[in-house]
Amino acid sequence: MIASPRVIIVDRPDAAIVPIGTPTHSQEEFPMPDTIFHKIMRREIPADIVFEDDHVIAFRDIAPQAPVHVLFVPKRDFATLNDVPASEPEIIGRLAVAAAAWAKAQGFDEDGYRVVMNCNGDGGQTVFQIHLHLLAGAPLGRFGTTA
Repeated sequence: MIASPRVIIVDRPDAAIVPIGTPTHSQEEFPMPDTIFHKIMRREIPADIVFEDDHVIAFRDIAPQAPVHVLFVPKRDFATLNDVPASEPEIIGRLAVAAAAWAKAQGFDEDGYRVVMNCNGDGGQTVFQIHLHLLAGAPLGRFGTTA
């Protein structure tokens, strides 16, 4: 791992090290829908970015549901988990591996953390660009409906 105070880059030959605040894609070269996540990826709005590589960006949630709440977002555009082709499982795998590496680097691996993906309205999805939530920093207990 290569680490700095605000970014961790998975140490792989195909990973690019990008200084925080450097736009990695412009609207012209990487057109995306206009969700808040896409605006963060294009550096049009500020975010506390904690991880970035060629495939994934991660930043702190602005409405955290735990002491640590980080969103891991693929740089490829998929509105929901349902939209990821079965032929491309690496999209989800990269999110999970990036989240686990970041959690370990931050010291959450021993006490534990939770990863969650929401899909569509009943699943709790509010931003329609797939993303993985990493929650940590306190005992998280059970989750889900009691009905």
